[in-house]
Amino acid sequence: MIQDDVIFKNLGLVVIDEQHRFGVKQRLSLINKGKMPDILFMTATPIPRTLAMTLYGDLDVSLITEMPSGRKKVKTVLVKENKINEIYKFIEKELASENQVFFVYPLIEESEVLDLKAATEMYEILKERFKKYGVGLLHGKMSSGEKNDIMEKFVNKEFNVLISTTVIEVGVDIPDATVMVIEHAERFGLSQLHQLRGRVGRSKKQAYCFLIVSQKVSSETREKLRKFADTTNGFEVSEIDLQWRGPGKFFGTEQHGLPDFKFIDILNDPELIEKARRDVLEILKKDPELKNHKSLKNEIYRRYGKSLKMLEA
Repeated sequence: MIQDDVIFKNLGLVVIDEQHRFGVKQRLSLINKGKMPDILFMTATPIPRTLAMTLYGDLDVSLITEMPSGRKKVKTVLVKENKINEIYKFIEKELASENQVFFVYPLIEESEVLDLKAATEMYEILKERFKKYGVGLLHGKMSSGEKNDIMEKFVNKEFNVLISTTVIEVGVDIPDATVMVIEHAERFGLSQLHQLRGRVGRSKKQAYCFLIVSQKVSSETREKLRKFADTTNGFEVSEIDLQWRGPGKFFGTEQHGLPDFKFIDILNDPELIEKARRDVLEILKKDPELKNHKSLKNEIYRRYGKSLKMLEA
């Protein structure tokens, strides 16, 4: 849909679900296929309120803050990799109760450069460890048909353990899946971890997410993952993420690093940002083309130049 040769007769509404999965240019290319279409962004991994006011100051924000009826919060536990056998024993009990399990790995195949476990390697090990319950393998190099076939078999419980990469991050709904094991959790972004954790706990059963981390992980990374484990709230996850990697450039395509503001702290000055937002809206209401604010308009173009094309939609 975002290719240049796709043309809409009269595009009036664009709904972008899982919007964090799309690049800035991808979203813009779709929006630009209409003449100022209405836009609905949807995501389960939101950005913090301060950032929302800055990035989406002219948009209305709606929040769904309640869990579906009967759902329990997923219990998230940080586990050292030398304790993995204890996790396997716990999984045995879950499988014996007719529940299902995900294992997620950062790589499809072993790497000569990175000392990381890979999905194909661990599939061979785990299909022996849990052969009584059946084990499947899913990764991004498979064709769409192969992926669909594997997921259908998992849904139908032809096997109850699925070894995968992040291809299961979104769009997978397995009510009986109660355990998510993420190996080398330090290799994933917090929004990825939040999405992966969301693959379990999709029924009234208690679900668990185990973050397996290397012994070599820094204390800073371990603390970040501990904070993630302490919350299932997407907004709190986004705040933790913001503190560690910065909010990215507001105008342009960079999605990490702190912005070059001189007078505000994007993390700790929500009141000041809110006041600035009100001032901006008041100015634009009276002077939408900034005809009476030429010095302000010139300064904006001087600072942001070509990056402003990202806002033309």
